[in-house]
Amino acid sequence: MGSGSGQSLPSDVIQQTCKRVGAVALVAAVLWTAAIVVNTLATSFMGHPAVIEEVWPYPGLGISLIGLALSLILVVFSRRLSNRPQLLLDLSAGFLILNCLLAAILSQWVPPPIVPRVSWLCILILAHPAILPTAPARTLLVSVVAASMDPVALGIAELRGVAFEHSPYYLVWSFLPTYLCALIAVVPARIIRGLGQQVRRARELGSYRLEEVLGKGGMGEVYRATHHMLARPAAVKIIRPEVLGSSSPDHARVMIERFRREAEASASLRSPHTINLYDFGIAHDGTFFLVMEMLEGLDLQTLVETFGPLPAERVVHLVSQACESLAEAHARGLIHRDIKPSNILTCRMGLTVDFVKVLDFGLVKAQGDAGRQDPLLTAPDATAGTPAYIAPEVVSGGTAMDHRVDIYALGCVTYWLLTGHLVFEGRNAVQLLVQHANAAPVPPSARIELDIPPALDAVVLACLAKNPADRPATASDLAAQLAAAVPGNRWTEERALRWWERHHPEGVAAAPTSCTGRTLIKSMGSEWNL
Repeated sequence: MGSGSGQSLPSDVIQQTCKRVGAVALVAAVLWTAAIVVNTLATSFMGHPAVIEEVWPYPGLGISLIGLALSLILVVFSRRLSNRPQLLLDLSAGFLILNCLLAAILSQWVPPPIVPRVSWLCILILAHPAILPTAPARTLLVSVVAASMDPVALGIAELRGVAFEHSPYYLVWSFLPTYLCALIAVVPARIIRGLGQQVRRARELGSYRLEEVLGKGGMGEVYRATHHMLARPAAVKIIRPEVLGSSSPDHARVMIERFRREAEASASLRSPHTINLYDFGIAHDGTFFLVMEMLEGLDLQTLVETFGPLPAERVVHLVSQACESLAEAHARGLIHRDIKPSNILTCRMGLTVDFVKVLDFGLVKAQGDAGRQDPLLTAPDATAGTPAYIAPEVVSGGTAMDHRVDIYALGCVTYWLLTGHLVFEGRNAVQLLVQHANAAPVPPSARIELDIPPALDAVVLACLAKNPADRPATASDLAAQLAAAVPGNRWTEERALRWWERHHPEGVAAAPTSCTGRTLIKSMGSEWNL
């Protein structure tokens, strides 16, 4: 029964189908509970036909309790097997057949003497493929088996010695509607398969096929994708034309320009610590897309939020790698302008863990352009960057920006990794901007009880200097100062591997998993503020 259940359906359609399994099981549990309550009240307090007493409480109560138990079991399994859609769909098919058997036994326990009736199984058989779509051939097989539960239940009644009408007329009109419904059930399955094929064709972007959605932002989406020929996983960031059409012309130009700059900047950089860009283009329907390497791991924002502040030697290990990425960008005259923890990822790369990648060059700017406004990149009345990590000269606007705005932001990131706190905290963005421009930062060691070497305190405060000239001159200089601040205690590959095996084992698995992909993609999707 397992083969071909998802044939011709996109993977995210299958995923959505699997999510509905739990909802269907929960509804079934409610219906079985309602049957128990109503029939118990009917036999106790309300008027009822005498035939009810032949069914309730025996065997009706027992059958209803079995149906309720099966429904609750499937609710539990639907959560635990969310990463095994094929098995979950097989269980849902078995659940339909068992429910049809239970309902048929109840309805055929005392068959009607003369007049045949349309079975309740018709509703179950027609509803199942509409809510949980699968391939038409599978739908037909499951529906015919489910429809056969009525004859099975009638056979059970006969074995019990129950007398009922055996005429061909009675048997045909008792079972024919149910089998007709089994045939009709193929129709919604075919319709949904056709829609799935249309969706699949619509998701062809160049040499890549879009699969599940990994993240969504205000202006776009990120998908897991696979190359047609290479079977190489990738992350595809897109801006759809209808989103641009709903924006003002100025806003749309900002989006397109940021997208173009991210593609150009990423393509020009070769540092292993900068995310690799595979492709960039515009689809036939006007969709802008970037194809990037698929990474497995955690962004630094999630890392600290989940596991707390990091030891000083690990902070130095991570930030130094980000420095290498930015050193190349700065050497090429590019300023990132949006360095923050959610744009820096620690991931598995080959056999190495805690390997850092810097993302999202959508706000990148050439240093030669730093002294003049860039109307195509910064929206009107907006400040480029993220308020919690923005340099004082960006707030004041009085000093021409250069690569040292990224040094300041790296200081803020280091502060966050060491303490779990922002350098400055305020009720709104304006308060944060004012403090970055005017307030003196508290040393990291004063914000937390963990041991932070005084030399590392000094390096972080140097990065946070209001005057750019007082900061480390380059990202390479910052990396050297960080290394000198913790000379005797290194974050080794062995320590990193032990941490990942204990806290994030998916990240050291041989094959990528959708779970880690969704965790990582936060900064590529939900944090993507285009």
